[in-house]
Amino acid sequence: MASVPATRLRLQDRPERPEARQRLIASGLDPVLADCLSRRGIDDPMALDPALHRLLPARGLLHIEDAADQIGTAIVSGESLLVVGDYDADGATATAVLVRGLKRLGARVSFRVPDRFRLGYGLTPGLVQEIAAEANNSPSSSQGLPNWIITVDNGISSIAGVAAAQALGIRVLVTDHHLPGPQLPETLIINPQLPSCGFPSKNLAGVGVAFYLLVAIRAWLAQHNPGPGHTEMARIDDLLALVALGTVADLVRLDENNRRLVAQGLLRIQRGLAPLGLLALFEVAGRPPASATAHDLGFFIGPRLNAAGRMSDMAIGIRCLLTDDRQEALQTAGTLHTLNQSRRDLQALQTEAASIQAETLLQQQDTLGRALVLFDDQWHQGVVGLIAGRIKDQTHRPTLAFAPAEPGSELLKGSGRSIVGVHLRDLLARIDSLAPGLMTAFGGHAMAAGLSLPRSRLGEFTRLLAQVAEEVIDTELLAPVLLTDGPLPAQGFSLETARLLSSQIWGQGFPPPVFCNQFLVRQQRLLRDRHLRLDLVLADDPRQRVSAIWFNGPLELPNTARLAFSLGINDYLGTESLQLMVQAAETLNPIH
Repeated sequence: MASVPATRLRLQDRPERPEARQRLIASGLDPVLADCLSRRGIDDPMALDPALHRLLPARGLLHIEDAADQIGTAIVSGESLLVVGDYDADGATATAVLVRGLKRLGARVSFRVPDRFRLGYGLTPGLVQEIAAEANNSPSSSQGLPNWIITVDNGISSIAGVAAAQALGIRVLVTDHHLPGPQLPETLIINPQLPSCGFPSKNLAGVGVAFYLLVAIRAWLAQHNPGPGHTEMARIDDLLALVALGTVADLVRLDENNRRLVAQGLLRIQRGLAPLGLLALFEVAGRPPASATAHDLGFFIGPRLNAAGRMSDMAIGIRCLLTDDRQEALQTAGTLHTLNQSRRDLQALQTEAASIQAETLLQQQDTLGRALVLFDDQWHQGVVGLIAGRIKDQTHRPTLAFAPAEPGSELLKGSGRSIVGVHLRDLLARIDSLAPGLMTAFGGHAMAAGLSLPRSRLGEFTRLLAQVAEEVIDTELLAPVLLTDGPLPAQGFSLETARLLSSQIWGQGFPPPVFCNQFLVRQQRLLRDRHLRLDLVLADDPRQRVSAIWFNGPLELPNTARLAFSLGINDYLGTESLQLMVQAAETLNPIH
């Protein structure tokens, strides 16, 4: 891969919180774990209790009781429901949760996910036209227009799409978690990001919102229409396995409530109480469900599900999550596995070209380097978000990557990733205020966003982004900092500690522990000319000897080094041993 210039990484310890640490130790927690949790703001041991009854109540979501009343009434009346999802893992799991759950509650429900390459994101007028055309061409009246459309993981910006559906007499319920713009669809909306919504967790993923809606509908039916077919057989807790997957894969902040959702989902996966398609994805990924972790969901299962939306049609992924036939589950999971391999190959090739572009841009004037815009006519729109993320990681700068909507198209589709302290959607909103209409569509979060614009205006967009970046991005934000949990005590260098830490729920906004110690480097050698294998001795306790590996690390370390690392477990021929996973050295640039 091309060498991308970047600011030297700085290691910084997270602030210690001794009083919180002692409270956690007094509750029975291991001292190392207690220290890590206290540094992440955990004060109360009850915050670690994953019990279902500690989940935030659904009634805290604005409009959810009204929505439960209307959808519950529609179910009882036999009205048809159409769930419109999104083509990423969050949208796919949200769709599967709602379709599975509503069917158990007696609903007539089907799903639709837009083709990202033809129709783009969300409930668009084009998608509504396709739904109407299929209804008109259907020989069966039962396949006519749906009475209701329920969006999941989209809809908050679908002003025209909602209006188009309503013009056909279709009622629309929007469930979403993306930031709302200045104008909202004129319909019923459930979104914790609404300014008037007092739900304590603003970090729910789309699948979390969908699950809460399902809980509220089930409660409404239990009160208003009890009996077989609705509540007695309507178990929905197993769907938490899908909630966990979508929550982790969408990289929403793992606040206390989200950690509970993930913990409950993982518990069910470990017990085999999950949809067959999800278990099949574990099988094709070579990961044992019985020991499933959040890391498995984020790095092995989520990418395989996402591959359908990036490379083909997310309907494949949703069918995988909906099937109750083991053979079909294995077949669709195998297809997703193959698509993911194709995605990886394509991403590797195109990221190399992106690295060369980034290197060139960063050699130009400083303002152009505060935020990067990358484009190649040969890139695939399904992987531009991954390209942007990789270059963002390499350069520690907000990065937007563009590809044609289709070969030779005038329309470009872009995806961006940002760094801590730079709100990407706000950057785009500022550009939109300076040049209304420049972007034909945009939306997203602080850390990720998507947009569309004409090819002929890419230069104008790039200039405006440079201008806005100079206004709002302090150059200090471009100096990457790796937060660590300080030195690991000598007694913490053990398999038991590694297992304990790996069993916890870590993820976005609640990162896994990274320690920083001084070591004597006894031996080192390169593996495949890329990875550095190390034999280390703890500087302040020479009796403590440990092996380590630095993937894509430097060619060589000095004899003494201060290393930032996480605890890993090396399984060789069935024998487990402690292995440090080195991430950085204080005096070296970790980006290669």
